[in-house]
Amino acid sequence: METGADADLACLLAANQAFYTAFETSDLDAMSALWERSGRATCTHPGWATLRGWPHVQASFFALFGGASSLQFVLTEAHAHIHGDAGWVTVDEDLLGDQHGATVAALNLFARDHRGRWRMVAHHGSPVNGPPPRIVRRQL
Repeated sequence: METGADADLACLLAANQAFYTAFETSDLDAMSALWERSGRATCTHPGWATLRGWPHVQASFFALFGGASSLQFVLTEAHAHIHGDAGWVTVDEDLLGDQHGATVAALNLFARDHRGRWRMVAHHGSPVNGPPPRIVRRQL
């Protein structure tokens, strides 16, 4: 039996998946429907400066979707969390593209709108250059 919290997490993860589906299919309408269209919208594509405000974020997807190359996302290590009307998903994006593959560590931030739907407010992707460093804890 699914609890309210479980259902809420499922809705958040579905919104997160919708982001990647819109990206893979170069569907600007679906991408636009997912995002909060406000000045709070921010996006950092791997290797890009941070874009602030919906018009700049939307323009970035318009440019990316107009390119000749396509991307496929294999998502791993997805972890979702909700606190009030904010939700976030951390995920590793294994990118398969026309020219190369790469791994990107991503943070996707969502806010619940007045109808209770999750809207993306921020996406941040950072390239992963290797395995995580080994953390050694010293006893004091």
